[in-house]
Amino acid sequence: MPAPEESRFDRRLAEILDHATTVFCDKGYEGASMRDLSRASGMSLAGMYHYFGSKERLLYLIQKHTFSTIVDELKKRLEGVADPQARVRIFIQNHLEYFMANQSGLKVLSHEDEALKNGFNSEIAAIKRQYYRICLGLMEDLKRSRRQRFNARTAVMSLFGMVNWIYTWYNPRVDGTAEELAHQMSAIVLSGVCGANARGRANRGRSQVGKRKMPNRAGRKVRKGHASRSAGR
Repeated sequence: MPAPEESRFDRRLAEILDHATTVFCDKGYEGASMRDLSRASGMSLAGMYHYFGSKERLLYLIQKHTFSTIVDELKKRLEGVADPQARVRIFIQNHLEYFMANQSGLKVLSHEDEALKNGFNSEIAAIKRQYYRICLGLMEDLKRSRRQRFNARTAVMSLFGMVNWIYTWYNPRVDGTAEELAHQMSAIVLSGVCGANARGRANRGRSQVGKRKMPNRAGRKVRKGHASRSAGR
């Protein structure tokens, strides 16, 4: 068990990061000042500079906390689950549940993705790569288990494109709970990637039929100007 003092510190840090997330969401990273962050958190300006040094460090802490939390929770949920489709569904639901409860955080992460400099970005990039690789591994496992031929990277990036912009359109009265929305999105993703082979075979079949019906004109020669005169008749 953590010491009481550590628990109070962690709670206070979480509160400050929540307030900072709201400020960055409302004003944007560039538009927010340390004074804005100080007012929102209730900490003195001198205290903000003493403990955090800059608004960039606050943005770094927000991103580190967010990605570390979502990766750790995902790993726990995936334990003991063997079915590849179920594991993809878990990934989608875990992502949606976290960010639907923290929509301001998702907006900040999406809009301020490249704001971190001065070495802060490398650590965050490493955590994000880990998250991407977990999802890529899930797609590759699904691909092997179903003997599919879809591009796993394309599937992963398409999935992220779908789930990372929910803060712009999500309405709980219309779109349901995180679990309901995850069920619908999982059906869309899994139907798409698992139907790739069938569509590919159908398209190749139509292509072959078209080739057989196409007359062979390779031996014909057309005099210059003849085609244009025929078209004008």
